[in-house]
Amino acid sequence: MATNDNINIIGKGITIRGSHTGAGDLVVEGRVEGQVNLKNHLTIESSGVVEADIRADELTINGSASGNIDAGTKCSINQSAKVNGDIKATRVVIEDGAVFNGSIEMDVKLPDDI
Repeated sequence: MATNDNINIIGKGITIRGSHTGAGDLVVEGRVEGQVNLKNHLTIESSGVVEADIRADELTINGSASGNIDAGTKCSINQSAKVNGDIKATRVVIEDGAVFNGSIEMDVKLPDDI
């Protein structure tokens, strides 16, 4: 995660419902339902559950995410993650052992000679 003084945490045992918008980094250890729009980095920890459409510059998933994802620069789905939804991102990393159900759209410029 990028160094940033503006890191917000939704702790274990906390459930947040609704639309969430912000410019800082967000770490989810609890549960979020609704929509999430962040200008920075969203991290869903292994205890975290997000049932929401997500827009973030960068996304790291260790827990569970259900909903469509639009990650500006990168979406990382780590080994312990469970993801259900479509992903749109410039870079997508899915580790061995992760569970992913959906489609991936990557806006990548290919060389003309292919």
